[in-house]
Amino acid sequence: MSIHFTLQTAIAENFAERLATPPQVMQDAILVRLENGIELTIRYAASDAYSLRWTHRGNFFGIDTAPLHRHLKTFPNHYHDAAGKPHADPITDPGDSPEENVSRLIVALLDEPALSAAQDDA
Repeated sequence: MSIHFTLQTAIAENFAERLATPPQVMQDAILVRLENGIELTIRYAASDAYSLRWTHRGNFFGIDTAPLHRHLKTFPNHYHDAAGKPHADPITDPGDSPEENVSRLIVALLDEPALSAAQDDA
């Protein structure tokens, strides 16, 4: 079973009451709509290679593992704030399972969609 189908099942089971709609597996991603208006797009190429993007109130945010920001303590994973500025990733760890990372992110987004605390750790 692919990572995306496994994640779809886990999200549907663990967050059913917090979802606006059931998670949808697209061609190369999962689309998750949370009760607070967040639209989260999850892409996993491998358990340690991912892109997690979301929108909230017209702003775009993301966490990914593109190896671009070597100065951040969480390299290669990093968080992009609404202005696109990279910060250390406060949520995910490429060594953790996709289910653990996505679950932590959804919990955090339900609480604070912009992950404001991360922006203090550039």
